[in-house]
Amino acid sequence: MKRRQFNKLLTSASSGAILSSGYSCTGLKEKGGNGISLAQWSLHKMIKINKILNPIDFAQKAKELGFDAIEYVSTLYRPALEKMTISKLTKELTTNSKEYDLKNLLVMVDDEGNLSSSNSNEISQSVEKHKKWIEMAYELGCHSVRVNLDGEQDLDKWKENSVKGLTLLSEFSQSSNINIIVENHGSHSSNGKALSDVIKNVNLENCGTLPDFGNFCIKRENNNLYSGPCEIEYDKYQGMRDLMPYAKAVSAKSYDFDEFGNETTIDFKKMMDIIKEFNYQGFLGIEYEGNMLSEIDGIESTKKLIQKYSS
Repeated sequence: MKRRQFNKLLTSASSGAILSSGYSCTGLKEKGGNGISLAQWSLHKMIKINKILNPIDFAQKAKELGFDAIEYVSTLYRPALEKMTISKLTKELTTNSKEYDLKNLLVMVDDEGNLSSSNSNEISQSVEKHKKWIEMAYELGCHSVRVNLDGEQDLDKWKENSVKGLTLLSEFSQSSNINIIVENHGSHSSNGKALSDVIKNVNLENCGTLPDFGNFCIKRENNNLYSGPCEIEYDKYQGMRDLMPYAKAVSAKSYDFDEFGNETTIDFKKMMDIIKEFNYQGFLGIEYEGNMLSEIDGIESTKKLIQKYSS
């Protein structure tokens, strides 16, 4: 769909027409309980480093691994977007997901500007950069677009700016029935209380969180956002409790496993108990980032842990 057509749909919806992408805006399982989805980042080494998997074939690989729902990652399509338009890419991904009978749940968007910047122009530019991914999510039948909140070191200013950026983006996506959800993904966003305050102050139904089991490092060595030893970490279990009231998706992060199949850094039983505590009925997205196992084996080990503690 061209941007002009998409904007026309948004205008129609805001005047009373109802848009439907085929899936619930909340991402709930049709029959209740938690489904298990596959986050594309679990395969990022096969795609980016080893280059043995074409990201366009993500649906096929997910089906081979026994999944019925998937979560896309925007940055894994950079090479593809050098050769085709995002509209053509979306059509191919839609065709593939239908062929393999998979639900498209969300698009994780990275590196599209700073939604929490103290510079209003930067926020506006970031909002514009995210719009094409909202359009893609709508066309794919997703319920959400996951965003990051970067761009400000001062906590109070970060909160204020984040509310502004999220409000602008959520208001844009509201009519298309797409949620804007924030992951705890480094710096202030990994402070569960601070992020929950932001979502509360945005106060829009389609703005929520994507709690990740493992991303609660607030400050890393040399102020690196994503890599390096963690110097200040928010309690991951408290963080999940802070974010679950606003959760529209959940990432079951895993790194490595012991000889008994337990995750070595995250108590999956405790995490699953928290999810049950908040009566979350959506999908749990497997996001394996370990080094000891292959990506395929890591995905399977994570799935087994979720299934073990789901009952």
